[in-house]
Amino acid sequence: MVMLIFDFGLVVLIWIVQLIVYPGFAYYKKEDLLVWHKKYTIYITIIVLPLMAGQLAFHGLDLFDSYSHQKALIGFMIIACWLITFAYAVPLHRRIDQDNEMELAVKSLVKVNWYRTILWSLVFVWQWVSF
Repeated sequence: MVMLIFDFGLVVLIWIVQLIVYPGFAYYKKEDLLVWHKKYTIYITIIVLPLMAGQLAFHGLDLFDSYSHQKALIGFMIIACWLITFAYAVPLHRRIDQDNEMELAVKSLVKVNWYRTILWSLVFVWQWVSF
């Protein structure tokens, strides 16, 4: 049940970010986005990092406790979300903060985030169906 809570929290958050927050960045004036984005990344990290860490911890413990191919696949999808986050999304956020091709970075962020949106949605649905 605890895993499902973390999965649900992440799937709701990622869909809000994908459909509202990231596309909304394109409507800011450059100067305003530079100011807001620095605050946004701090606030969203306070929310998302504990959710991601909790999800990873509980799914990891569950996989260690009773291995199955399904649990391994879910674990792989969660690790993929971490890799996408820290290899692609975080550097794009840094580019926005540094005003380094900001418009391109915002568009790339929306595109890259679809992978996490799909993966976290699959994790949640799979867990929901298995519950």
